[in-house]
Amino acid sequence: MYFTEEHQLFRESLQDFLKKEVVPHIDKWEKTGTIERFIWKKFGEMGYFGITYPEQYGGMDLDIFYMIIWLEEMQKINSGGFAAAMWAHAYLAMTHLNVEGTPYIKEKYLEPSIAGEKIGCLCISEPFGGSDVAGMRTVAIEKEDHFLISGSKIFITNGVYSDYLVVAAKTNPELEHKGISMFVMDREAAGINATKLDKLGWRASDTAELAFDQVKVPKENLLGEVNKGFAYIMQHFASERLIMGVNAHARAQYALDYTIDYMGQREAFGKKIDQFQALRHTIAELVSEVEVIKEFNYTVAKRLDAGEYVVKEASMSKLLGTKIADEVITKCLQMLGGYGYTEEYPLARMFRDSRLGPIGGGTSEILREIIAKMVIDKKDYKPAT
Repeated sequence: MYFTEEHQLFRESLQDFLKKEVVPHIDKWEKTGTIERFIWKKFGEMGYFGITYPEQYGGMDLDIFYMIIWLEEMQKINSGGFAAAMWAHAYLAMTHLNVEGTPYIKEKYLEPSIAGEKIGCLCISEPFGGSDVAGMRTVAIEKEDHFLISGSKIFITNGVYSDYLVVAAKTNPELEHKGISMFVMDREAAGINATKLDKLGWRASDTAELAFDQVKVPKENLLGEVNKGFAYIMQHFASERLIMGVNAHARAQYALDYTIDYMGQREAFGKKIDQFQALRHTIAELVSEVEVIKEFNYTVAKRLDAGEYVVKEASMSKLLGTKIADEVITKCLQMLGGYGYTEEYPLARMFRDSRLGPIGGGTSEILREIIAKMVIDKKDYKPAT
């Protein structure tokens, strides 16, 4: 229904690439917290950053299910941090460049991003705001030919090692959320300070707290129109939340596949543990939950690809997908007993990495309120024009 023979060939090719080029380095990157630059270039050479982007800038302009395959296979290498660094570049930072960027911005930033020559990050969350985007305190003061940006951001994936930053700042604080604008900021600009955060999971990715002290940003680096930033952010939240929902069903599926294989080999009381009814029925329930959210995600992806504004459904995808993934991985770890608690087996890392799902990209509490507003208060969110 969703995947053609061409999709399947792409999946197989990607699996081979990840096995040969990425997996051998994952443990090192998890320990160092630094993903070496060569792999970004290899992703670019293979076209993996340009799957859904215009051919004009080096992309392949393929349908959304190629992106879904890319996300799913990235979860199978068991490094939430590596996967996050890649998709935060490709589908957070680059999305704003592609949709709101001028031809100048696309040539300077989007094209080398697709090629893997430049790395981007998206800077929205703040130390005092979190999910309260409208409450951000970072400001951009307009001058003759530039803006001066001051403030701080936190929990920014690729915030330490990226080459450019897509930054949200208030150009008119009196207008609150209606006074936010988006900018592209070069890393080498004076006044940027990045501090690397020490995290529970996602150890391979660099996550930063950023401070901006009157950073000079040329006016040609404004994304879209002044004071339209909040609408742009909200518009792209639908795809971001669906991405996190897809990531969730993919890592849950990987955990189940691994656990079922383990149960078929592990013996207790004279028989394989996959023959104990309590464990069999637990697996049956977990598999059913993952299959349901997976099918839902595919349907939402198809609607998004058709141009529908699926903010409600994408919010549901992330809310339920990340909850199910956490429950699945917790129970799969339990199935492995003491081995599940050791770093030698993959469930310990998956357990840590998965925990960010209900927090990042909008907490589950925020998503529940957004969904409640839509189904109870009949609020109608509309895309930016």
